[in-house]
Amino acid sequence: MQTAPLPPERCPLAQTAEILCDRWTPLILRDLARGLGRFSELERSIRGISPKTLSTRLKQLEAAGLIRRIDEHAGRPRYELTPRGQALLPLIRAMREYGRMWLSASALQ
Repeated sequence: MQTAPLPPERCPLAQTAEILCDRWTPLILRDLARGLGRFSELERSIRGISPKTLSTRLKQLEAAGLIRRIDEHAGRPRYELTPRGQALLPLIRAMREYGRMWLSASALQ
């Protein structure tokens, strides 16, 4: 007996894809896992992201419970992964390995 697929708003795969399929999210999570937590560090590391986009995405990730903002001295916040955000790291690593194996210049030939 085959069951009907869940609507996207209830499907775990669709919900995870909604988080990860933004162009910048995997890169932000990668860098936070590497210990880069300041806005300026993230901005330098993620080439091509505008400050407005980075700010917006950090707010969205915070609202989703994936990162937390820690306000430190002189109004210089730092961001870090929450346990919920850390749980996505194996997926980020798998995406990197897939890219190395199947999407690198040598793999395409």
